[in-house]
Amino acid sequence: MPDTPEKDPAKGRPLNGSAFARTARLASLPVGFAGRTTLGLGKRMVGAPANLVMDEVQRRTADQIFSVLGQLKGGAMKFGQAMSIFESALPEELIGPYRETLVKLQDSAPPMPPATVHRVMAQEFGADWRDRFPSFEDKPAASASIGQVHRATWEDGRAVAVKLQYPGAAKALISDLKQISRLARMFGVIAPNLDVKPLVRELQDRVAEELDYSLEAGAQGLFAEEFNGDADIVIPEPLAHTERALVSTWLESDSSLAQIITTGNQEERDRYGEAYVRFLFAGPSRVGMLHADPHPGNFRIMPDGRLGVVDFGAVARLPEGLPLSMGRLVRYAVDDRYDLVLEGLRDEGFLKSASDLDPETIARYVGPFVEPARVERFSFSREWMREQTLRVSAPTAEGMGTAMKINLPPQYLLIHRVWIGGIGVLSQLGATAPFRQILEESLPGFGDEA
Repeated sequence: MPDTPEKDPAKGRPLNGSAFARTARLASLPVGFAGRTTLGLGKRMVGAPANLVMDEVQRRTADQIFSVLGQLKGGAMKFGQAMSIFESALPEELIGPYRETLVKLQDSAPPMPPATVHRVMAQEFGADWRDRFPSFEDKPAASASIGQVHRATWEDGRAVAVKLQYPGAAKALISDLKQISRLARMFGVIAPNLDVKPLVRELQDRVAEELDYSLEAGAQGLFAEEFNGDADIVIPEPLAHTERALVSTWLESDSSLAQIITTGNQEERDRYGEAYVRFLFAGPSRVGMLHADPHPGNFRIMPDGRLGVVDFGAVARLPEGLPLSMGRLVRYAVDDRYDLVLEGLRDEGFLKSASDLDPETIARYVGPFVEPARVERFSFSREWMREQTLRVSAPTAEGMGTAMKINLPPQYLLIHRVWIGGIGVLSQLGATAPFRQILEESLPGFGDEA
């Protein structure tokens, strides 16, 4: 007999086996895009200004994209969250109409109905699971890309968070990412300077780890032990787990960095922006791991003012810490030693073998990126981030011409994504932070004399 397909937790429809229903929703994206493009062409033929027509096509495409990604879970939701941290790099006239949708996508998704939740709990903890959880709230406290979190009481009386993986999440996630990789052209309409294919490939590479909550429990446990009693950071302690369920101590929080981005005052933006980036740098040196899912919904604002960190499903294991060469290259750039930057890039495999780049070209390309490390305090902004993105993606010899000659070695892929994602969040926050001091304290090699 064929396997009985899992059900879509929000709709009761097949999820993993029904690639048809999910694919149909994703397939509706290019169909709708084609229709809007044709309509736009018709409007231009009757005299409507080209820029206004394109704006309309982009807005409608964005509305449909984020509506579909928000309704789906699996890879579609995961991709939407990953893409949303790059929001600060998109043009204001484009991102404005749907920024609220992007921020919402970082923090929520449609929940599983109670009957499905109870079935999953019985599968993971046994038919007598309620004996271990004297109280259990059917309504989830949070929903994300491949699972949702419920508040409950543990058998010893402590308040806990129970993270449950959606039934069929594995097959859905893999299927969605395959589909999304085929839609790169359409995503290019709303984010012309963002190449989504490498982002999708990396997400595909991380699927196995994120789907195994046993691995997440191990990583979270190490972080929780290291940051126990920390003055700025709090990590929930993992208490029990299966491959598809994770029980952790409850973090009492009703806000996240996503809300600070939307409504926070400048003091909050600066304070939590600094705590956020300090934590990202502290992981490799203190735990030997880099928290690799830096979207704002994973960073909670605690009542005592600390920053709570959740979701350790994606981590980069760096037992030796961040690469020493990385800090040295940044320091060389800050000190305008671009002959050494060029030499270091070649040694580390960042330049393709046939590259004819010279120190002056590298200086023009890299220089603006290290501005935050040149001053005591740097004010990040969407405008600054957007300027850098447009500069390096411009169809010029010093823009895309240089970018095409730069290679990203495999060992730097995840580090690069977290670095760029973290800078993106700081830019969304509009935070002012002592970035140079943080690098001197936490990035090996940066504090060395050049």
